[in-house]
Amino acid sequence: MARTRRTQAPQPQRLILDSGAVISLSRNDLRARAALAAAWEAGAEVSIPSVVVAETVRGSARDAPINRVIKAIGKVSAADEQTGRVAGALLGTARSDSTVDAVVVTSAIALGGGVVLTGDPVDLEALASGHPEVVVRAL
Repeated sequence: MARTRRTQAPQPQRLILDSGAVISLSRNDLRARAALAAAWEAGAEVSIPSVVVAETVRGSARDAPINRVIKAIGKVSAADEQTGRVAGALLGTARSDSTVDAVVVTSAIALGGGVVLTGDPVDLEALASGHPEVVVRAL
């Protein structure tokens, strides 16, 4: 009798949105919408780090398009002390002062890797250097 080989289903991919991606989605940018649609079609987990919410929302009626994106995504990941420490280490290694970007990359690392969708790939690539599980994808 032949044995069947059991394989685990691959982990769902992850897509983490930075501020540029959230803003692009709020403006109905076709590239951003296509990337999000492809992620959802592939069964990817999509999230927005809480610092991205802080960077894109100002507490006024003008936030409506951003709020629609946040609601559609439905998952906002919170930052804690460990996130802050890892982000700080990334900032030190990259010699950067892009704190929000460092927390976005740290969110991807904490999830075990993923794709970070961004309008600012240069800064994020520098911060993600040394973390092959984090892929930076430019809009």
